Amino acid sequence: MTTPQHKIGSGFGARSTAQEVLRGIDLTGKLAIVTGGYSGLGLETTRALAGAGAHVVVPARRPAAAREALHGIDGTEVDELDLADLGSVRAFAERFLASDRAVDLIINNAAVMASPETRVGPGWEMQFATNHLGHFALVNRLWPALVRGRARVISVSSAGHRNSPVRWDDPHFLRGYDKWQAYGQAKTANALFAVHLDKLGEESGVRAFSLHPGGILTPLQRHLAQEEMVAAGWIDTDGNLINPSFKTPEQGASTQVWAATSPLLADRGGVYCEDCDIAEPAGDGEFTGGVRAYATDPEQAARLWALSAELTGVDAFVTTA
Repeated sequence: MTTPQHKIGSGFGARSTAQEVLRGIDLTGKLAIVTGGYSGLGLETTRALAGAGAHVVVPARRPAAAREALHGIDGTEVDELDLADLGSVRAFAERFLASDRAVDLIINNAAVMASPETRVGPGWEMQFATNHLGHFALVNRLWPALVRGRARVISVSSAGHRNSPVRWDDPHFLRGYDKWQAYGQAKTANALFAVHLDKLGEESGVRAFSLHPGGILTPLQRHLAQEEMVAAGWIDTDGNLINPSFKTPEQGASTQVWAATSPLLADRGGVYCEDCDIAEPAGDGEFTGGVRAYATDPEQAARLWALSAELTGVDAFVTTA
């Protein structure tokens, strides 16, 4: 079976920064939406896109904190959005659609990682609900604006997808919770979402990609104890970064910015990227790069789409009588 998961020689790599991949690209007149675009990788993504001329809308669970973080970055706009609350997703989408603007880029960047067991909505596991279902509902509700802009939809996944495929028999971990398996399932879902969205959206000019940004110390680690990060070899006992494979936030933001803007991807879609290129299929080693087959499988992607539509009650591609 052939796969589009092969490097294309982008000319960039693991240490490229978001500003470097945007060099020579003019985003003047383009509108981007970056969820969580006021912290960690999201902030660097917003800064880079705005610096290239884009107008960046930053939906935030904490709008006041977002406005403070984005102070001094021209071309940014903050609105309220809680991805764990589908009512909040609907309200944001309705406000945006009422502005009658097209979306050229949307980067589904906001996430939680390895959080304690938490239930949201009708008892959904929070990582799956926030990282996947909230973004699924957001993109579907914004669909008219995405079609108008022939948008690229970027789903920020992670190498953590290797911790778990979608647990079809228990996606909400009702029979025992493991924070890393829950994170892995959510990140697999992020990748599968891009696979099926690209299939559905290609005819309308909308393409979708997923990616692993790399290992970066950001507020994403807020739920991890220092001892756990020391044991993992990320930091020393004084909190200093010691893992040489980790990236700076500027480097970590580069792959999502590259996927959102690179001319090399103009006729492609539905692939998982890393280090500013399309990723290769993953090997058997636990810490090898690349993407697992189950995270790009079209049948699993379609199955996840159907489950997500059922759970959220939202599907832009179903015509109601």
